[in-house]
Amino acid sequence: MWAWMLVAVVVVVLLLALYATWTAGRLDRLHHRVATARASFETELARRSALVAELAGAGVLDPASSLLLLDAAHRARTAPEDDREQRESALTRAIAATLTGTTVEPWSGELAGTIRRVQMARRFHNDIVVSTRALREHRLVSWLHLAGHAPLPRTIELDDGS
Repeated sequence: MWAWMLVAVVVVVLLLALYATWTAGRLDRLHHRVATARASFETELARRSALVAELAGAGVLDPASSLLLLDAAHRARTAPEDDREQRESALTRAIAATLTGTTVEPWSGELAGTIRRVQMARRFHNDIVVSTRALREHRLVSWLHLAGHAPLPRTIELDDGS
């Protein structure tokens, strides 16, 4: 009788250890994907700022629009981390305000593609963050401290024109 109980306890402990190992690996992979998605998003923001600055300096816009776009692009590019989302949103609004209804060939297609890639990168990042946070909210994950000391990822909330 005691032998069966001992075997049952060992099996339960082994299953719990297997689940914990699998979940910790999954959580680690999700955190890595969050970091990769964040880097991709930052790259797309940098491309957008560079393209807008190049467009502003090309001489195809009126001087006021050029100055507005150049200032917004510079502020977004040099923003400190805690103010980044607001300045990137301001750049989005500046693009919308100055280029709505304006056809600036060959810039229009490239700028539209860049804006679309920023939107997709933000959505992809936020989807991964939601998945990671959902896994971290499971009781066993928090009880067993499977996330370690990794900070809780946060979504990116900015006006990207979508």
